[in-house]
Amino acid sequence: MSVKDHDPSNKIFTGSGDIEAEKGNFAVSDSDSGHHALQRQLKNRHIAMISIGGVIGTGLFLSSANSLRHGGPLGLLLGYLVVGSICYSVMVSLGEMVSYLPIPGGHIKLAERFVNGAFSFTMGWNYWYNWTIVLPAELSAAAVLIDFWDKNTNVNSAWVTICLAVVVAINFMGAGAYGEAEFVFASIKVITITGLIILGIILDLGGGPDHDRLGFRYWKNPGPFVQYNGIAGAKGRFLGFWAVLSQAAFSFIGTEIVAIAAGEAKNPRRNLPKAIRRVYIRILLFYIGGVTIIGLLVPSSDPGLKLGGGTAAASPFVIAIKRSGIKTLPGLINGCLLTSAWSAASSDLYTSSRALYGLAIAGNAPSIFKKTLRNGLPVTALIFSSSFSLLAYMGVHSGSGKVFNWFANMTAVAGLLTWFGISYTYIRFYAGMKAQGIDRKSLPFSSPLQPYAAWYAAISCLVICLFSGWSVFLRGNWTTADFVTNYLPLVMFPILYVGAKYWRRTPTVKVSEMDFYTGLAEIEAETYDEPPPRNKAEAFWQWLVSDRIEPLYASAHLLHK
Repeated sequence: MSVKDHDPSNKIFTGSGDIEAEKGNFAVSDSDSGHHALQRQLKNRHIAMISIGGVIGTGLFLSSANSLRHGGPLGLLLGYLVVGSICYSVMVSLGEMVSYLPIPGGHIKLAERFVNGAFSFTMGWNYWYNWTIVLPAELSAAAVLIDFWDKNTNVNSAWVTICLAVVVAINFMGAGAYGEAEFVFASIKVITITGLIILGIILDLGGGPDHDRLGFRYWKNPGPFVQYNGIAGAKGRFLGFWAVLSQAAFSFIGTEIVAIAAGEAKNPRRNLPKAIRRVYIRILLFYIGGVTIIGLLVPSSDPGLKLGGGTAAASPFVIAIKRSGIKTLPGLINGCLLTSAWSAASSDLYTSSRALYGLAIAGNAPSIFKKTLRNGLPVTALIFSSSFSLLAYMGVHSGSGKVFNWFANMTAVAGLLTWFGISYTYIRFYAGMKAQGIDRKSLPFSSPLQPYAAWYAAISCLVICLFSGWSVFLRGNWTTADFVTNYLPLVMFPILYVGAKYWRRTPTVKVSEMDFYTGLAEIEAETYDEPPPRNKAEAFWQWLVSDRIEPLYASAHLLHK
């Protein structure tokens, strides 16, 4: 059976609330109150740059310092390769579902269709929690980067206040101002990471002021791996590699937002398959290329890599440039990385506030969070979500580097649970298609790796989450804060699910009763052929950004940590 052989009379599935799409703006309508909100203000040029810059953030720029310190250059590279493979598996799973059913709500609404309402409720709140907690992490990261210039960590509260004021101001000016700010910030990030990779190659080959040809020097001394916590032999090296995984996950979490946003985009049947097929290019270019350069330029024993102490340190990229003898460039690069933290924090607040608004519209959060201003700003959800940014002030006494690590751990585990939820939803989706005799080859996008990729991602995410805080159980390493920040999201996920299951009493959807057709008529009616590029430059640009992906209100989620 082909997906083309369906009943076109069904209406688009949107959950609670109706969807109104008008030229120039998009609104989510609450059919009970006649409430209209979340006007569409983001332009094509905003989304084009955000879709590229969304894979670059403080996880790569800053958190990679701890990864190198714990795993060594080879452990760092292997850790990012493993998490990158999990990320790609999640992306092809999500891409297959949302390119076929690009319904508002992305993976959260798909979970309602193919699993049950309780699983959708759990994924929705975990998603909000993820983006709410990462906001103070980014503000702490900004303080860490500012400490590169000002060693007086006692004034970190002032830096956090300034950064927070900028982030809140951008969001309260509306989606249009947010789009403009993200366009500038993402442009800086793309130029910065590209320049750093090129510069790193030059420095490694001896092109710096000191003309020191590094090659693979630091792979030999102090070595490709780190003996974690002084544990000798293969066990210590393996533990060093394993310590990289959750930190690498913090860097990758959010990559899936490209597909989720494209699920609410114009012409998703054309744009999304291209975006999914090119995910691996962005993973290899930015992440794998970036960490490879870091491992070549900075020894894992460099004291500046320690972010967990009371004093903060700079990015590994900045450390590398400083070691090469370049005088003025480290400060400039650190400034560019600071804009990255600002950008990610702004995006985190936007995402968490819209997620909370969406939960309220769906009836999964108090109705007060549906309140909006005339310009479509979800003011109560924005105020509530921004209040959690005050947690960044914990760094005043504990050290911004240490606080950044705490929130990074919490975000990584919550993000991995989101990936697990997406993978499990796809496994159910795959079983339903098979049970109903639907040919997956007729879908807009299908992967030959399925269902094995989804199973690999689901199991890997759970294993990494389960052992994310293993280091606290080593002799003399117990830290209550590290234990709580690693395992709180893991404990809350099943509690939320069991509670919602008991409250809603919704049975798991049978594979024979899964709804694969509601809304397809409208989706297919909106599909059209993209105009061909007018020149080679435009052809390359469209290839790189996967053709003017223009999400609706959730599009700004792209710019993650």
